[in-house]
Amino acid sequence: MAHAKTSYVCLPCRASYKQPYLGDQERICPRCAAPLIHVGSAFAAPRRRDTAAWRTLSVLLNAGIRFHKSCCGGPGYRPRTPREIRAGMAYARRTGELLARALVRYELP
Repeated sequence: MAHAKTSYVCLPCRASYKQPYLGDQERICPRCAAPLIHVGSAFAAPRRRDTAAWRTLSVLLNAGIRFHKSCCGGPGYRPRTPREIRAGMAYARRTGELLARALVRYELP
């Protein structure tokens, strides 16, 4: 039986790769040789030319947010625009909540 594949991302190249998950083994980007980031199996990559979406994705990944499936389907809410990221960051500063937790809230004030 084949292993399920999961997504890995290279932020400098704006590329996504589906590869079998082999634990914590480091993956290298075939384009630039930078380490790939394991983002999870529920990840859908934005188009390469969509710079705003890749900036948003970069903030999410650097905050530690990933796209793993939960028991009920997908990964849950994830911000998709820079505006939603700014709102989440402002909320985190205002309330003192952790940035990763503030970014995945369903409703931002």
